[in-house]
Amino acid sequence: MPKRKIYVDPAGVHVIAPNFKQRLSGVTSTIIQLVPVQNRLGQKVAVLGPGLPPHLPHLRFRDLWKLWRAPEGRQNRVWHARRNNEMLAGLILRDLFRMPLKLLFTSAAQRHHSSYTRWLISKMDGVVATNAKSGSFLRVPHRVIRHGVDLDLFHPSEEIDTTIPEYLKGRRLIGCFGRVRHQKGTDIFVRAMIALLPDNPDWTAVISGRVTAEHAGFAYELRAEIAAAGLSDRIRFLGEVDDIKPWYRRLTLYVAPSRNEGFGLTPLEAMASGTAVVASDAGAYADMILEGETGAVVPAGNFERLRDAISTFMEPQKAMQAGRKGREHVMESFGLSREADQLAEVYSGLLGNALPRTSAKTEEA
Repeated sequence: MPKRKIYVDPAGVHVIAPNFKQRLSGVTSTIIQLVPVQNRLGQKVAVLGPGLPPHLPHLRFRDLWKLWRAPEGRQNRVWHARRNNEMLAGLILRDLFRMPLKLLFTSAAQRHHSSYTRWLISKMDGVVATNAKSGSFLRVPHRVIRHGVDLDLFHPSEEIDTTIPEYLKGRRLIGCFGRVRHQKGTDIFVRAMIALLPDNPDWTAVISGRVTAEHAGFAYELRAEIAAAGLSDRIRFLGEVDDIKPWYRRLTLYVAPSRNEGFGLTPLEAMASGTAVVASDAGAYADMILEGETGAVVPAGNFERLRDAISTFMEPQKAMQAGRKGREHVMESFGLSREADQLAEVYSGLLGNALPRTSAKTEEA
């Protein structure tokens, strides 16, 4: 039986995290992981919109009129937008309906913004960039706060969920997760597997992610190439899985071959799970990976460099050592409470009152 959503009274909410997209995306995943941590710290964050799990504290759209009244103990709330339509909604609520809101935008895009997006950003009370490269495209003052990953959700495990399903051949899995499309570099991953798997009989490749109608032809061509190479039983499409976390733990090596990304959480999720990572330099991937220690970074779109880097880490001992180092690296630098702490500082600056933060020293700097 589906769980019922947890609805909360806006009077007790200090930060609103709108999510105006039905389908799961990197932005949505960030909200899902971050909000529980923020609330454990006492930051009183609620979500608004579809596509979010019921256990998060939700606001109803019909209760938005209550935002005319400031929250308990404060003069304003923070409206933390991560998309254009969420910025626009915040502007309407603040400037047209005169609600006591401070608008914050987190930018992950690594490209020049359209004039419309620049106009929206210029109306924000605060701006955050997810990495220095994203920040370089902003024309307003901003703070760089890197995304983190929930170390309780993504972790190594020796339990049953690491067992490779019987329908998959081999003793080692190499995976590529995300929407199946050209932007994500799924085709480059498939080409690399066609080149490498014949000489590595212990390995099987798995691809997990949604195929939209727009990209069905792309996926069909990939399947045809795999079949022509005689590898249909060793390069398997899983589709969308209900829970991706056990799959990270089953992998010996994870590959993120994107041609373009905003930030990109999957390498962090893989490393947190104790899995070595080979990634392109799209998004913030290069900032996450310790070259040669937790994996490798190659130029986006470069098939030869990706193939050769993957080959290096298909030596099991090297991959497992990199996976152990990756877990340590994420624990030191990418814990989710670190992101929550830094956002609390931004929220406090906008509200004029300090929000709770963790006192864990390991999450500082």
